[in-house]
Amino acid sequence: MTTKAPIAKHKPKLSFWQIWNISFGFLGVQFGFALQNANASRILSDLGADLHSLSLFWLVAPIMGLLIQPIVGAASDRTWNRIGRRNPYILLGGIAAAIGMLLMPNSATIASFITPLFFGAMMLAIMDASFNVAFQPFRALVSDMVPDSQRTLGYSIQSFLINIGAVCGSILPFVLTNIIGLDNTAPTGEVAPSVIWAFYLGASVMFGSVLWTVIRTKEYAPGQYGLTTPDALPSERSMFTKLSEFFGLMKSMPDTMKKLAVVQFFSWFALFIMWVYTMPAITQHIWGVEAKWFDPDYLATIAQVPADIAAAKGAAGDWVGIIFAAYSLFAAIFSVFLAKIANKLGRKLTYALSLMAGGIGYISIFFLHDTTPTTVNLLVTQVQVPQAAVALFVPMIGIGIAWAAILAMPYAILAGSIPVKKTGVYMGIFNFTIAAPQIVSGLFAGWILTALFNNQAIYILMMAGASMLFAAISVYFVKDGVSTSASEIEADPTNIAL
Repeated sequence: MTTKAPIAKHKPKLSFWQIWNISFGFLGVQFGFALQNANASRILSDLGADLHSLSLFWLVAPIMGLLIQPIVGAASDRTWNRIGRRNPYILLGGIAAAIGMLLMPNSATIASFITPLFFGAMMLAIMDASFNVAFQPFRALVSDMVPDSQRTLGYSIQSFLINIGAVCGSILPFVLTNIIGLDNTAPTGEVAPSVIWAFYLGASVMFGSVLWTVIRTKEYAPGQYGLTTPDALPSERSMFTKLSEFFGLMKSMPDTMKKLAVVQFFSWFALFIMWVYTMPAITQHIWGVEAKWFDPDYLATIAQVPADIAAAKGAAGDWVGIIFAAYSLFAAIFSVFLAKIANKLGRKLTYALSLMAGGIGYISIFFLHDTTPTTVNLLVTQVQVPQAAVALFVPMIGIGIAWAAILAMPYAILAGSIPVKKTGVYMGIFNFTIAAPQIVSGLFAGWILTALFNNQAIYILMMAGASMLFAAISVYFVKDGVSTSASEIEADPTNIAL
């Protein structure tokens, strides 16, 4: 039932804190997603996954994003109840993701009728599905509520909250170990207490922040300020008609979009490898833990993992959270200057140089292998790690620069090449260029690691670096003849979920 509220020509301007409240829930969602990114491989490995199968478990992330975001986006367009249009999906996604976060690290305790590893994978799927249920409505909520004159501010605040959530979520297990004093090691088949409690806190932060947005944001009713009403939406068409239209648009997509898809393939192929294999790579290469300690078959032949091996794996896992937080922080800083740099150098050159910085960052990790113990002062605590672990902050600068560009530049280039009336549908199709390379990476990266690299994970990171360099080269073939202003180059933060 639609409202009879008077239609205003322009949406009213919002205060800073009203815009803040609209996006505040994204802080918690990204907090949880960052915890998952930095610790899912660690949890699944502890529960019994080998290096070959890790990438297969991670396939759930791009598949869920590919399937759920378009469905939820369309469903929220057709929803209106007393909670609102987008808020019901944001709340539902937050609740489901919090449940998944509470259960996943406890898989070894909860799962009695199935293997803990399979139960952990199920919880990973629930979390990914739930994150994606929340992501799409958050994007639409800003579009619905914020007037055009404040749109840049709205997405800037959202991007800031996303990066703050990513940094805090990534470092939480490290903080719980080195400041609170929780143990970061666990027997084979179990998850370290620091990781378990990090997920508990992450679930609380996520649910609390999502609830804040739902309570503090009163959505405009359908019909107000030109918002589409559920009754005005087109009637349902057959699946055959929808598929025909979709493949027709795929066939006729602009040439710029096709060439950007090549860039997207190489860059997202590399990102997926980083998220999956950074933990085993630096554990082996910098902490000196042999690949056999990631092999469930070998672990089954011994009574228990030696204390020094368990400690090294725990310390390396915590450090992954630190360096993932670092690249998120570097990305946030670079994003502030990205528009000005692109205006001066051009979008293509800025994009290519940024991807090149990421590729060099990946490859340079191979040359960091100084195992000399070094005490690091992190202001709130001191921790002893190998010297090479400290040096990892340098590659993270390049990776952060690439990440910031990947979230912004393709959309800035693409926007000038697609018909205005079909912007939404083509942006939806462009989402396939994010999910597809991750699916390909998930299917083949584990096999490559085992068959070609003998489970030495550092080499798969070098392959990711080469892929990122190929992405940089591919930018040369993209046509970008449209001038741009700083305001056009904005990150699309919701794509982080993929």
